[in-house]
Amino acid sequence: MLLTIDIGNTNIKIGVYQGEQLVRHWRIATQRFRLADEYAVLVRGLMSLSQFRLEQITGCAISCVVPPLTSQFRELARTYLHVEPVFASLATANGIHFDVATPHELGADRIANSVAVRHKYTGPVIAIAFGTATAFDVITGDGVYVGGAIAPGIGISAEALFSAAARLYQVELERPAQVIGKTTVQYMQSGLILGYTGLVEGLVRRMEAELGTACTVIATGGLADVIASETDAVDLVEPYLTLEGLRLIHALASSSAAQ
Repeated sequence: MLLTIDIGNTNIKIGVYQGEQLVRHWRIATQRFRLADEYAVLVRGLMSLSQFRLEQITGCAISCVVPPLTSQFRELARTYLHVEPVFASLATANGIHFDVATPHELGADRIANSVAVRHKYTGPVIAIAFGTATAFDVITGDGVYVGGAIAPGIGISAEALFSAAARLYQVELERPAQVIGKTTVQYMQSGLILGYTGLVEGLVRRMEAELGTACTVIATGGLADVIASETDAVDLVEPYLTLEGLRLIHALASSSAAQ
């Protein structure tokens, strides 16, 4: 059994794979100063609730964009799982060539997403991850990562609006009944959800025009379903794309080690 851990700025996504099947998954809040022992207690508790034990885990793959937590989860894997974790990185992204000026600046989650779409889909792909930031990654049909874009996440955009405008307040991030709102809540929901949909459509259209070809567009992340339901620009929603990328990275690393 493989434990996959995607450590983001806001949330940590955890998945347990049995072979190629994701059998359990959880999401917890990211706490930058929590120690390896504390995270081990959380992971053990979550697994216990699903009738699993840490002792059943035989491998671990991690992506981390929060540098202080890299060493903590490495220690967790070594101390409690008794395995050496595989980290998503340029070195473990087998099958991907990075044709960008600063590949070392790419987040580990984006690397994992790129590996996942490279192995799951043929032809060019645009992977869109809706997280703290919304990241667009473009991978050609022959496995070349050619670049992408980063936009503020919907949550960050909403928080900036609420905090900077004295008379505006938090609203639920869901589609309003109509584009032209009739209340303050509807005004903000239209701007946030439908306005953000326009951002996604515009970037996808421009990326495809620059590539000179249509792409399969895959969305992942917390609000992927909300945006995908509003547009034909997104072909598929893969909520666990990063965890799947981590599974593939671990499998490829294990295969290389065995040769």
